[in-house]
Amino acid sequence: YHPAPLPEQSPPDTFVVEVRALYKLPVDYSITSGDEEGYFIIHPSSGIVRTSKNLKLEDFPVNFKVRATDSSNAAIFNEVEVKVEVIDENNFPPVFPSSLLEERLPEHSPATQIVQLKAQDSDSGRNGFLTYGILNGQGLKFRINETTGILYSTAPFDYEEEPTEYQVVVYAEDDGIPEKKRGYCTVVIKITD
Repeated sequence: YHPAPLPEQSPPDTFVVEVRALYKLPVDYSITSGDEEGYFIIHPSSGIVRTSKNLKLEDFPVNFKVRATDSSNAAIFNEVEVKVEVIDENNFPPVFPSSLLEERLPEHSPATQIVQLKAQDSDSGRNGFLTYGILNGQGLKFRINETTGILYSTAPFDYEEEPTEYQVVVYAEDDGIPEKKRGYCTVVIKITD
């Protein structure tokens, strides 16, 4: 048996799987080995397995054996393995150290690196894998490297001819399951004369 993976936050008494023995007489079900942490309980007559306590992601996957025993003769039994996996849920959004940054950029600078943004995500694996993007493009005057978080200007600015301040909203997005989460940072770029 390989039931659907359980979410990390499953409460106790969550249904896991129903084990069924094909036998003419009534059988008693029991978990015989493999569940050393005691995460699971089985109903002795129905074969329904449920969680008995909160799950710890680091203990999974768990492979345990279920035994079906002839209820009138303990010498007649069979065993089957059940493999239970747990999904690491996306618990945390990415967070920037500061939600507002101010940077200066001299006019007539060629396309240049302005600042490297770095967000943190307390999840592990793909739930903590971040990509960066710009929410408002500001007329394509800025771009961001989606892997490194480095924000660039794409062309020189003219202090006299253009706005002297730009607000670029940058996001970091994780690759989370079941949904992706985002964190934001506003970068105020002041063009200097």
